[in-house]
Amino acid sequence: MLELHSVTFAYPGQPPVFERFSWRGERGDVWAVLGPSGCGKSTLLMLLAGLLCPQSGEVRIDDERIVRPRPRTGLILQEYGLLPWATVQDNVMLGLRIRRFYGPDGRHVPRDERLDPAAAQARVAHWLARLGIADVATKYPGQISGGQRQRTAIARTLVLDPDLVLMDEPFSALDAPTRENLQTLTLSLCAEMGTTVVLVTHNIEEAAFVGQKVLLLGKPPNHQAHIIANPHLTDAVYRRSAEYQATCMDLRKAL
Repeated sequence: MLELHSVTFAYPGQPPVFERFSWRGERGDVWAVLGPSGCGKSTLLMLLAGLLCPQSGEVRIDDERIVRPRPRTGLILQEYGLLPWATVQDNVMLGLRIRRFYGPDGRHVPRDERLDPAAAQARVAHWLARLGIADVATKYPGQISGGQRQRTAIARTLVLDPDLVLMDEPFSALDAPTRENLQTLTLSLCAEMGTTVVLVTHNIEEAAFVGQKVLLLGKPPNHQAHIIANPHLTDAVYRRSAEYQATCMDLRKAL
């Protein structure tokens, strides 16, 4: 489903972040992208999102060459990106309203997306409930906690029924219990939907828990994909297991 084929990318006036870099992921994979600051983690995410284009090589998703954002890709950012003047419910509804403006054109909106206002409202209500924020639906982002704001950002993405979710350190600003709860919840919801997940992090413990495959990036330019397989169940028991501790040690050594 995901493929970077011999990709070279550099920011203007800077040395390459990726140089003839290739990497492949399959549908339903859950990836953590791990590495130090400045190694290209967020750049990789923006390439997958179609917000950056390589100078050479190809980025492909489901055999489609990516040269612009695609409607079935969801992006969740660290800063939440919520409209401060809109309620939680309106923030979650935002993408569906934009889709109604364009209609099912295949470029901005999937061709099979034909939601009337009542169906859109029902879908929003479903995700507000699933993310546990229905009771704050009429509040504004400034009136709710950081964990609730992140749940709102996740609901706003999942309501669009993505087949690929890209996450750029979405839990890094949260306290440990909230972060761990949201990691488990998000992964379980994506598993229900059969969604492919790529999560960028600089946190070894998060990569060991979230990523059932871990892509390690190093000091640019990145030439080769270094992958560590890490199959496990994403539940609280795994965090307390010897296997989890061993994976954290392996990732620390690899970095």
